[in-house]
Amino acid sequence: MSFSIAGKTAIVTGAANGIGLAIARHFEAQGANVMCADMDEAKLAAEIGEASEDDGSKMRYFAGDLRQKLTIANLLSATIDAFDGVDILVNASRQVASCDPMLAKEDKVEYLIEQNLMTSLRMTQQVSKWMRKNANRDENPNGPVGTIVNLSSIAARRTHPSLMAFSISSAAVDQMTRSMAVALAPHGIRVNAVAFGSVMSASLQDILTENEDYRDEIIDKTPLGRIASATEIAETVQYLASDGAGFMTGQILTVDGGRTLVDPVRTPAH
Repeated sequence: MSFSIAGKTAIVTGAANGIGLAIARHFEAQGANVMCADMDEAKLAAEIGEASEDDGSKMRYFAGDLRQKLTIANLLSATIDAFDGVDILVNASRQVASCDPMLAKEDKVEYLIEQNLMTSLRMTQQVSKWMRKNANRDENPNGPVGTIVNLSSIAARRTHPSLMAFSISSAAVDQMTRSMAVALAPHGIRVNAVAFGSVMSASLQDILTENEDYRDEIIDKTPLGRIASATEIAETVQYLASDGAGFMTGQILTVDGGRTLVDPVRTPAH
């Protein structure tokens, strides 16, 4: 069974920076066509703009607020126009925010639910609808139609009060993954998620710049003794998106260096 995604077309959200951008670049390097979606058009243009103007490039970008259903529809149309279809959806758009749970304003909780859960749910609904409508399963009724990979966090299973809103949204993403996996399985569409611990993303780099001691604290609580690279998450996403994971659906694959085996509640995980 091959882990190749060459020749397939993927939509990657949250692709202007960090883990989303790492996934998009990794997918392109593996031979996939990639539509990079994000709200930050300036960053998309800076990271992908020159490549998308090159006729030989397999990357394009789409800027818009994916919390809006019409924007999602336009993203899907742009992807089909550029690459004639879509085989893979990676819901990598996510935000981390901390708050005092006793003082937490409803708008912060609602913001993370909207950003981390509802955007991924709406993307999954619209893209899977297109996949189902355009699938040709006459010749191979049990063949794959498409695959969806969500990004989650080990915060969904850990309890740290300051990350209450993020933990709630992450747990919701996990359950959405399982529910959509069951709903879409009869249509040949697999849905899985990657729940990761500390990854050297843009947001974590900013935190470590302000608090160097936090790096040592994370490493001390991680059995493998280091912080993951964004590329390692991208490789895991590739595995789930490939035919090599063809009998996996509804799974939350943990990539945390063993963190959840020993992590006390006092050390934030994101």
